[in-house]
Amino acid sequence: MNWFSADYHLSHKNIIKYCNRPFKNIKEMDLTILNNLDQSVKNGDKLYYLGDLTFKTDVAENFFQRFNHIEIHYVIGNHDNEKILNIVRKYGKSLTHLKDVIIEGMPITLCHYAMRVWNKSHLNSWQLYGHSHSSLLPVGKQYDVGVDNNDFMPVSFVSLKDFMESQPNNENYLRTGYNDQFSS
Repeated sequence: MNWFSADYHLSHKNIIKYCNRPFKNIKEMDLTILNNLDQSVKNGDKLYYLGDLTFKTDVAENFFQRFNHIEIHYVIGNHDNEKILNIVRKYGKSLTHLKDVIIEGMPITLCHYAMRVWNKSHLNSWQLYGHSHSSLLPVGKQYDVGVDNNDFMPVSFVSLKDFMESQPNNENYLRTGYNDQFSS
């Protein structure tokens, strides 16, 4: 199964205040987020993590060791420093600023940040992002996969598929037949 998440900010005390997270302290926050991930992902699953894991190298090491049974693709966030990225390079399957994937035939662009247009957005592809901590509404086939927007849980491809069916077309969506004129 494919999972998406972002913006854990593990061991970051001020994130509780900045984002009004419902935790008494970082220990409770970290435990909740990590247990939620642990209960969701299974051996062999893929996690597309869209940035801002932690500032602390020991916390990053522990995260990757705890979840070594899943394939983690990491998209760099604005709080990911070089020490953290070196740990991602050591344990992760991929490390990029932007990642395009196709899951069950659906093209998806992954970025820490929300975008106005993205690869194949004119064909109603999806764009998943974090960074905004649930403060930015999606446009068309977009979704904030950050924990602040998802009850501190990762988001499955299956639930995203259901959500995207109810969303309006992308603003630059071109109707059926557009691509036919470019086919050879």
